[in-house]
Amino acid sequence: MWSTTLHRLSLALAAGCVGAALFAAGATAAVNALPSGQAYLPPIGTVFQGVATKPVSAYTSTVHKHPAVYQEFVAWGQWLPGITADATANRARLMIEITTAYGSTNRITPRGIADGSGDAWLIGLAEEFAASNNVTYVRLMAEMNNCNNPYAADNCNGSSRGSAYSASEFKQAWRRATLIFRGGSVADLDAELHRLGMPALRTGETNLATPDVSMVWVPMVAGNPDVAGLEPGVYFPGKQWVDWVGTDFYSRYANWTGLERFYNDYPDYPFLFGEYAIWDGDDPGWVKSLFSWVNTHRRTEMLVYNDASPEFWLSHFPASAAAITQALAGPRFPSYAPEWAHTDHLTAAIRRHTRHRAAKR
Repeated sequence: MWSTTLHRLSLALAAGCVGAALFAAGATAAVNALPSGQAYLPPIGTVFQGVATKPVSAYTSTVHKHPAVYQEFVAWGQWLPGITADATANRARLMIEITTAYGSTNRITPRGIADGSGDAWLIGLAEEFAASNNVTYVRLMAEMNNCNNPYAADNCNGSSRGSAYSASEFKQAWRRATLIFRGGSVADLDAELHRLGMPALRTGETNLATPDVSMVWVPMVAGNPDVAGLEPGVYFPGKQWVDWVGTDFYSRYANWTGLERFYNDYPDYPFLFGEYAIWDGDDPGWVKSLFSWVNTHRRTEMLVYNDASPEFWLSHFPASAAAITQALAGPRFPSYAPEWAHTDHLTAAIRRHTRHRAAKR
């Protein structure tokens, strides 16, 4: 009798375990069904160099190299048609930095993004990325720990901007935007949003576009102001939500100690400089130090010069421009991503095939 009871109990426990395992497997399968992140790295042993400027000719005529990556600074709610056209016209991969402001007005808070108030624009932006058939690196709310940015948690006097701007809301906003940009089945996306404690997508679509997008997390290496609430790690959204880690680095604020510490804090990611530039005086020594650092920190695989503002124009700094020209010379810093290297007229299908093969290496 006792042995029969034990046998029945063991069968019941086994059935329960199988049921729990199947439930967990189903939940995992729903998550795994979503597109995963891709870094879209440069060829092994090379570093993508790029520029934020218009026209690109100002950069190429100064450093004598075509940029493999072209960066746009995009305002929240900006008109979408043609937003990817300049990168394509210049045969470069696109990097896009997204702020929550439009002009002098902040259009949305991190909480607003997290609760779905920005879904329509983000979905439209993802559709533009997909239609371009180009790789897009997304710097969402870069320098989020800089009080001069409208989405930072703290004001420049150290006071809080309120819970809608908190680091936790930033991380939720980042995760929601990442899900939208990677795309896939809306049912699966909604299930993941529910798991994360966020509302369903505000869309009537059943599937979102799946562009070739890479999520690039770029805080400053120390907060501005340098307070605990603006430490970069406070804003890290989690491993599955980030494809690259990097920072912005300017000659005026050359925090080498902070840069080294920050680089070492994220050893599992390719590293980049989302912006670098000469600021406040010609400084070829800083350029040489920067490229020496890049060449000795082998996870560094991209750097983009910010030539978009007159105070950073390389044409104003001839000695620094010469140093950058010398540093970029040679094949280590290619002029084109592989899919753009040989022709102006590669088909979207060929480019997509090339990129996906590169992404899997």
